Amino acid sequence: MDVNETDQEVLEEARRLMTTAKAVVALTGAGISTDAGIADFRGPNGIWTRDPAAERLSNLRYYLSDESIRRASWRSRLDAPVWTARPTPGHLALVELERQGRLETIVTQNTDGLHQLAGSLPAKVLEVHGTSHWTICWDCGDRQPTLNVLERVRQGDDDPRCSCGGILKTATISFGQSLDLAVLERVQLAARQADLLLAVGTTLEVQPVAGIVPLAARLGAKVIIVNGSPTAGDAIADVVLRGPISTLLPALVGAEGAPTA
Repeated sequence: MDVNETDQEVLEEARRLMTTAKAVVALTGAGISTDAGIADFRGPNGIWTRDPAAERLSNLRYYLSDESIRRASWRSRLDAPVWTARPTPGHLALVELERQGRLETIVTQNTDGLHQLAGSLPAKVLEVHGTSHWTICWDCGDRQPTLNVLERVRQGDDDPRCSCGGILKTATISFGQSLDLAVLERVQLAARQADLLLAVGTTLEVQPVAGIVPLAARLGAKVIIVNGSPTAGDAIADVVLRGPISTLLPALVGAEGAPTA
């Protein structure tokens, strides 16, 4: 990416803040995974923007009560890009930040598992909205790999059930479903201990997770936002980097292959 003089100055300021940070918390949203072929939901080309009816598939009330919704939901997962997606340079940049000893925690709104696939230590990744890679029985709580359930769907079982007869659902958080309080407590603790909050690929509009940005700022942490479009947190950020995440994030953390100043 060609960087003009003003943009280069902003990038250098962000790099200065990053190199002095010792406890970075990264908050990631859908924007970090779009270069992997995983569409966001509410963006200009988002899943729900293109097909508003698809939002019903992510509503817990409809999912549990309507067999046709469950069937459509499982069909939509069969060829979902999450199963073949590879980590982006943005994901790999966070792995590099962890290797440098600066990254304490990744708080992600994504369910695609690409942080772990990229090499981030699983214990450092807090998946606030759950994971697409595991399926849970709504009745007995049994967990199994989602790919195993999808194989049953391919074989014609279009509304797969648990061996106990219960409804199966991916271990993602749907509309109308409570977030995991234990995960939220860890998120809050991470934000309170951060000396730099790095928000990547998120509009910072979805609460309560977006609230960790002003929380960290109030407690003295520096805030860097990397996103392709304006966010709700831009006004409180110390530095805002606007542009392609797969270019800017490696440049920020000094990852191999990133453009130099």
